Amino acid sequence: MVWKDLNLRPLLFWKKENWFKRNSQKTILLSILLLAFGLRVYKISENPPSLNWDEVSHGFNAYSILKTGKDEWGIPFPSIFRAYGDFKLPLYIYLTIIPVWLLGLNPLSVRLISVLSGVSLVLVGFLVAKKITKENRAGLITAFLIALMPWGLFLSRVAVEANLGAFLFSLAGYFWLCWSKDKKEKPLILAFLFFGLSIHAYNSARVLVPLVFLATIVWVLKSKKVKQLFLPFLLLVIFITPIIFQMRDDSAAARFFWVNPIDQGAVNQINEKRGQSSMPPLLTRLVYNRPTFFVNFALRNYLKHFSPRFWFIAGGDHYQFSLPGNPIVFGVLAPFILAGLIKLIKDKKLFLILWLLISFIPSAITKDSPHVLRIILGLVPMMVTAAIGLSWLEEFFKTNSKLKGKSLLAIFIFGVLVQFFIWWRNYWLVYRTAYSWSWQYGYKEVVDYVKKNYSDYDRIIFTKKYGEPHEFVLFYWPWQPNFYQQDPKKVWDYHANWYWVDAFDKFEFWNDWEVVGKTMMLRDQGITDSILLIALPGTWPKPGELLETIFSADGGAVFDIVRYRQ
Repeated sequence: MVWKDLNLRPLLFWKKENWFKRNSQKTILLSILLLAFGLRVYKISENPPSLNWDEVSHGFNAYSILKTGKDEWGIPFPSIFRAYGDFKLPLYIYLTIIPVWLLGLNPLSVRLISVLSGVSLVLVGFLVAKKITKENRAGLITAFLIALMPWGLFLSRVAVEANLGAFLFSLAGYFWLCWSKDKKEKPLILAFLFFGLSIHAYNSARVLVPLVFLATIVWVLKSKKVKQLFLPFLLLVIFITPIIFQMRDDSAAARFFWVNPIDQGAVNQINEKRGQSSMPPLLTRLVYNRPTFFVNFALRNYLKHFSPRFWFIAGGDHYQFSLPGNPIVFGVLAPFILAGLIKLIKDKKLFLILWLLISFIPSAITKDSPHVLRIILGLVPMMVTAAIGLSWLEEFFKTNSKLKGKSLLAIFIFGVLVQFFIWWRNYWLVYRTAYSWSWQYGYKEVVDYVKKNYSDYDRIIFTKKYGEPHEFVLFYWPWQPNFYQQDPKKVWDYHANWYWVDAFDKFEFWNDWEVVGKTMMLRDQGITDSILLIALPGTWPKPGELLETIFSADGGAVFDIVRYRQ
């Protein structure tokens, strides 16, 4: 399977002078993988311009597990991590322990698993394309596209579970494809091993894996090899069992709250339509209710994923997952993806098409659709389809063009490279500065200042305006996890589906609208404590002394550091 498809043995024995000539395709694949790694790791601490609250949460929890065997809340080796209010699946955090152990707590160690997942996805794309087409060339083109495509490249530079989930799900898809061709049991076992791992890496896999298992049951029944289902089913049960227990705690309710489209606004719409309906009451209830609203909502969302503007022009609306106003798939690929779909349908090879179509479902049934992150499981099938389309069009032009299709590959590669360099330029010259605000920029600089002057103050107060300052203090210090877990001064509570930390040690975290009132109250009460306040620029009351202002990458002020002494 993998080793047979790769055939990497010649890479280990290359002493003969003509090695590169005889193994040019392997050399190209290795070069593409190195390119993919270089693009993903290049100045990764500088762009995205800072770590966001999810990334520092990943990093500190990995650090906490490494140091104490418990997460930041003191829970030993949790099967799901309590991060603010949006619970995080465990696999990315547990894997992050390794780079944190080797490299320390920093942006590279936190983002490295995503980098490696993105590079591995390039290799999986090669394997899938080669297995379907039986050609190294299609595999190399697929690998080249995945290496450069903004959809995967952008996310590979961010610590997101989705990238790890996409790699595991796609590798499972490759083994499933191997099984579908030769019907041997081992590939199917490997497929569900990686499917099982993927459901502990990213939530989209939790939606799709059951669908794949149902398809597998149908396929097995048709081939009359029911015994092959036993071990895959057992693996799936093992991986799903922790999820069943999670459904009974706050994690399920919290996740459902944040992504559920049937919120109070939806309920109000249903009631409004019922009130405006002229149909009989029973029929009105049958037409306007939560299930029908959900189906209609999901269908409309699903169709949004077929917008050329979304893919080839504007990209997504989520600033932390794509470059705004830029494509997530290069427009030059559009005719080749279309040609590939036609070719697959013509040859009745529907595996890739079904894989691509189901990848839109997790985004369609949640808010904020189309969502670049939630559809990442479709990256491999789309790029393989483009490679198949290129090969088919080349064959067509061989018999219908004077150029015999010889220039098409060169035009294709040139077009991809031109669009890549435009995107890469915008990523560095525009995104890093213009969107630094969306990455909670400035916390590192603030924590560095506070750490140097920690002993000079009795109380250190942060505004919560930019979100969860306590986690940035824990990460950038870094705070010793066992001290934080056992801190008697830690103040927190759970409400509105969120875990709020208001204090620990000598740190206090105030809502932005409370800063002026509480600071004036301390002054009026004659508090003699020396206080360091980190507030929004210009929002702090007199007679504070401005010590320093922290600026974002675009030059805008984000924090004022102010001293109060009686």
